[in-house]
Amino acid sequence: MAPTRAVAATQMIEVDRLDRLLGAIYDGPTESPPWNTALQQMREALSAAHVTLMLRPPSSESHGVMINTGQVTSQGVESYETHFFALDPFVRLPEGEVVTAEELIGSQQWLKSAMYQEYLKPLDIRHLLGADIYTKEGIECRLRITRSDDAEAFSAEDKALVKLLLPHLKRSIRLHAKLDYLECDRQLFAGAVNRMLVGMVTFAQDGSILELNQEAQRILAEKDGIVRSGTGIALSSNHENRDLQRMIRQALTGGPVEEPVEGPSVVEAMSVTRPSGRAKLGIVVRTIPLGEFTGAKQRPAAAVFLRDPESSGTQPSQEVVRRLFGLTRMEAALALLLAEGLTLDEAAEKLNVRRNTARTHLRSIFCKTGVTRQTMLVRMLLNSVISLG
Repeated sequence: MAPTRAVAATQMIEVDRLDRLLGAIYDGPTESPPWNTALQQMREALSAAHVTLMLRPPSSESHGVMINTGQVTSQGVESYETHFFALDPFVRLPEGEVVTAEELIGSQQWLKSAMYQEYLKPLDIRHLLGADIYTKEGIECRLRITRSDDAEAFSAEDKALVKLLLPHLKRSIRLHAKLDYLECDRQLFAGAVNRMLVGMVTFAQDGSILELNQEAQRILAEKDGIVRSGTGIALSSNHENRDLQRMIRQALTGGPVEEPVEGPSVVEAMSVTRPSGRAKLGIVVRTIPLGEFTGAKQRPAAAVFLRDPESSGTQPSQEVVRRLFGLTRMEAALALLLAEGLTLDEAAEKLNVRRNTARTHLRSIFCKTGVTRQTMLVRMLLNSVISLG
């Protein structure tokens, strides 16, 4: 019985080399750029000039995202992204099929095409092999493999090898999409925490710091009551530091480390004295529960949240306040100054207006927001979404 093409593909490449190639495909989502190693190994296995993965093909709205291996020039990439993608007839290939350009549109038609004559031929590209990947999430990727004019055409065994790798690449691309979605979520929420001026320090199971956000870095850099110490953090006051370390150990274990109490204590809080005499820092320590199937040790196991009551971070956008509450620009500026803790007189002076003018603006703000007192206005502003803008 004649061997199948899949068997022939495995026969043309050593088992350990195929194993490395498959491993590189599944490691691809963790690389930058993704799949660079796998595409390079594929290029070597197929004796190709280039292997390119169009993770997001170019369009009239976007240049797309392409990962290239082999000798490419920025000019060549730019030419395709801005012009030749629209002339490329080698697109929308059948799902799961591996074909050459000549098989798809005919040898003579391909060699006479503008894509070949004006773009590929000047780059010394003669043979083109491809496969397209489509997923139910709406992903459309293109895998393109080339050989030069003096190289042999792609064989049935070459095509069989690519066909063998294709479903693995598709699974890896879907995994990359999920990881990318989670990373977008992470960046969105991390940005929101930063905008709210909350410092966050995450710890691994062994008590070492995994990550600090921007506000946590600022607070620790001041070395005013709290500092980085070894792989963790420490407080200047010995007795406060003992409490903090106990709280962190407790959070890392998911419950009390000393006398058990009714139910696990996974959230604790304390204040931190600052030698400078400034207002005390606030600290909250929380356990980060294990996922149902979590096995990794280098994962966030506990988080310490830091709040500096004197922090003067990025001023919320006046435009956001204006749009949110229907205020004029002057009214929005006054409202923000009052939210910062200034009195009406201090705000009027800063805005370079008379006190009576400021009072007139304040009455208009009350009317538009539905509050009747300055304290209510400040509370409403601080509890609104302006800090996220």
